[in-house]
Amino acid sequence: MAMVNRFDVYLINLDEQVSKDAKNTRPAVVVSPDEVNNNLNSVIVAPISSTNARYPTRVPVDFLNSRRFVILDQVQTIDSERLVKRVGALDREAQVRISECLLELFA
Repeated sequence: MAMVNRFDVYLINLDEQVSKDAKNTRPAVVVSPDEVNNNLNSVIVAPISSTNARYPTRVPVDFLNSRRFVILDQVQTIDSERLVKRVGALDREAQVRISECLLELFA
């Protein structure tokens, strides 16, 4: 697997069984630190949605020419095999807002 970096956005495979023909995928941003991503076979991700529920743990980002929301109250650890395809990375401003929200959430 290619190097996975914090704040990269991937399509993740949510199928019960991991296979090359993923049917149930959704975008998610990697929130685990690069040291974790490069040394373990798992990553921590937060799903991305186009729906705004207006919670303090939903961080608005501009991604793929659209307003989306990183759902930090639904972070989960997944096996790296579930990373289907890298679709981009979040900009610096979004990275800062996500980091601040995670700090507040887990402090």
